[in-house]
Amino acid sequence: MLATACAVVYGTADFLGGLATRRSRVLAVVVLSQVAGFALILLLMPLLPGLFSTPALLWGMAAGVAGAAGLVLFYRALATGVMSVVAPTTAVTSTVLPVVFGLATGERPEVLALAGIVLAVVAVVMVGRSPSRGQRSSAASVLSALAAGAGFGGFFILLAQAPEGSGLWPLVGARITSIAAAVLLALATRASLRPGKGALGIIAAAGALDMAANVLYLLAEQQGMLSLVAVLVSLYPASTLVLARFVLGERLQGVQVAGVACALGAVVMIAVA
Repeated sequence: MLATACAVVYGTADFLGGLATRRSRVLAVVVLSQVAGFALILLLMPLLPGLFSTPALLWGMAAGVAGAAGLVLFYRALATGVMSVVAPTTAVTSTVLPVVFGLATGERPEVLALAGIVLAVVAVVMVGRSPSRGQRSSAASVLSALAAGAGFGGFFILLAQAPEGSGLWPLVGARITSIAAAVLLALATRASLRPGKGALGIIAAAGALDMAANVLYLLAEQQGMLSLVAVLVSLYPASTLVLARFVLGERLQGVQVAGVACALGAVVMIAVA
């Protein structure tokens, strides 16, 4: 339940982030949303206390580096490739790595749950499809997409290595490094961090929801298998699509609708198992 809720919240945060980028520069959205998320985590610290430790902070910081690198590579891949290739490539890679890591470290999900994992990967590919017939992505953009997926998968894996009872301290470390990386990138490229007119509220909401999703992921991972939690969380594009359909009136392809249905089926299979 926590992982599924995390996917819904992640998808909503991405939807709002997409709206914000229509009014502001990408780096402005990234930096300001990260700051908003950091403010939320500070407010939640007294409600979800944990034991501070250097390993918890360091694992979180390592996760933040991986996540920030993945984000930069993802945007680079989108800029040079075709979204219908880049998006599913990134999503599947970020899903497969935690599953492989979980299985390699001794996790043994039930057979029904393993079938749900396979169905979830198929769902991610179907949901990530977009109309772009006749276009090809370059080898460089595909490699960037693979590397971005590795960064996102690394974020999930590294965050899960924090000691039990650490509370939200790993997320504090992750957010410190991700903000620092985004700010340094903005300074290096001399990008403006000023939000567009009317975009600040949307950016703040996106950042707060993104951090709320991170908290849900951390809580889910502490109570379940990484190989299952990461798969359920990776279904977040389905909620983004649903919001785009009903809020913006965007039309979905048949394969995307089928992907959403597969995502729901995968959630049920994993939950029942």
